[in-house]
Amino acid sequence: MEQQSAWTEDQISVDEARTLDGLCYERVRRSPERPAYRWHERHSDQWHELTWGEMGRAVGRWQAALAAEGLQAGDRVALQLRNCPEWVQFDQAALGLGLVVVPVYTDDRPENVAYMLRDSGAKVLLVPDAGRWKRLEPVLDDTADLRRVLLLEAGHLGHHLSKEDPRVRVVEDWLPPKGELRRREGDPDGLASLVYTSGTTGRPKGVMLSHRNLLAVAAASLAGFHCYQEDVFLSFLPLSHTLERTGSYYLPMLAGSTVAYGRSIGQLAQDLQAVRPTVVIAVPRVFERVYAKLQERLAKQGALSRGLFNLAVRTGRERFEHVQGRGRRSARLLLWPLLRRLVADRVLQRLGGRVRIAVSGGAPLPTSVAQVFIGLGLPLLQGYGLTEASPVISVNRLEDNRPASVGPPLPGVEVRIADSDELQARSPGVMLGYWNNPAATAEVITPDGWLRTGDQARLEGGYIYITGRLKDILVLSNGEKVPPADMEMTIGLDPLIEQVLVVGEGRSFLSALLVLNPEAWPSIAKEYGLDPDRPESLRDRRVLGMVQQRVAAALRGFPGYAKVRRVALLTDPWTIENGLLTPTMKIKRTAVLGRYAELVDAMYRESGAN
Repeated sequence: MEQQSAWTEDQISVDEARTLDGLCYERVRRSPERPAYRWHERHSDQWHELTWGEMGRAVGRWQAALAAEGLQAGDRVALQLRNCPEWVQFDQAALGLGLVVVPVYTDDRPENVAYMLRDSGAKVLLVPDAGRWKRLEPVLDDTADLRRVLLLEAGHLGHHLSKEDPRVRVVEDWLPPKGELRRREGDPDGLASLVYTSGTTGRPKGVMLSHRNLLAVAAASLAGFHCYQEDVFLSFLPLSHTLERTGSYYLPMLAGSTVAYGRSIGQLAQDLQAVRPTVVIAVPRVFERVYAKLQERLAKQGALSRGLFNLAVRTGRERFEHVQGRGRRSARLLLWPLLRRLVADRVLQRLGGRVRIAVSGGAPLPTSVAQVFIGLGLPLLQGYGLTEASPVISVNRLEDNRPASVGPPLPGVEVRIADSDELQARSPGVMLGYWNNPAATAEVITPDGWLRTGDQARLEGGYIYITGRLKDILVLSNGEKVPPADMEMTIGLDPLIEQVLVVGEGRSFLSALLVLNPEAWPSIAKEYGLDPDRPESLRDRRVLGMVQQRVAAALRGFPGYAKVRRVALLTDPWTIENGLLTPTMKIKRTAVLGRYAELVDAMYRESGAN
């Protein structure tokens, strides 16, 4: 990292901030001239920047406008926006008035959004434009609490709606020309946010997080690695995801770092080049897609190129283990400077060439993927947590990174292994409870304050290793218990396969529903003389046999139970819109099985099994 020794640390302590709005006030006071946020303006096709001082003045305007709405401390206000400076401005303005912020995923279905608004009793809703409001309005008829709808972008329809509906206002007309950012003496233990968990079954539950919850976890996360004023975070996970909110919003505000907002996952490659971030926080799927692209590109190259790449990864991993103090120095390490220049640096340049910390969280990261990136020299750290813990429980350390683990607990976090090997945690980040749902709260928090994570784990040398999920177990008809998550993750690394669901509950063997990569499937179909657009092509025995072999090869290193004997192929992706994915991109197992019940039954009928 260039000139890192000269970089500046300016961390705000939890005691200095006290509350999340206190954090913003203190950051604006300390470094008003420093760059705070960057974003890409699509109309001008340029990147713009705001300083902390400019952010403070903007938050003051939002706060003055919200104060004029006659809201009381504790009232809920919601927003459904893409990542942008206005997300932070609304959040901080609301928090500074003692309001409770309810973030909503931009891609969530209108029916789900309506449920969250009704359940929380939100009185204000901020949406990107009139089109989003028009999609929501038909399902919000019985939401009596909603008194103000704010449109961030006007457009002709937005101004028309604001004249038609007294609740609707365009933000540029609603905001006063000036406003003052004020410091309040808020309660650190007061409710700051309601975050609705996107459960794979049932209605989402509102996780109650306090100012102290979120501040404590952001500060404890910083203890794992230093962040500086000169650091640049690339923010592209939705801010409604608590990992992004804590890790790429409150944490860099504590450190005084700059945050650049990516445009979309589809434009991530271009944004990495434009922003050249030093810190990236992502879910495993992002790293898996880059990995799949690498494998796809290597498959088209000659044996020499593939051999050179594999040698670079293998040598880089040996170097990593040596630097970490777990491996001996071998003669092969003398090749590393050359291999880094020929292979590793070229790959890392696609990430901007400056990443000094990359964190993966939100779901398990395949060890094979982690080892490739680490072998190429990317400082990739896996962490673990859940929304109910604000959300981080553990994360690896740069100086002692064990890729197969999710790291040691954060400072201030206690963990224990309870019945059925369940990991339980107790920390300042554990939620206040579920909104209006004491029964669900009692199920997940023990009387002595331990959070039941629902994940199975083991502790080894102070590090946490996740071994399974209590509820995600398939019980075959012979009584054998199979955890499908690792199998699905491994099968999904194949560039041909986009989504995976292993099935077999109550059956005599395992099978799998596979959604094919829409970019890879047409060329595969043509190799077999098939029309990729015809449904019967997905049932061609030659294609099924080829995919079956790829699945078997992927699972070769698994125990004997991990044998998928039948596959069914699909081309329609499982999405949030069709109800088969949660907003955090988790597959709704029950919904998928319901949608494709006939296809699943057919796999077992063809084999003569149940």
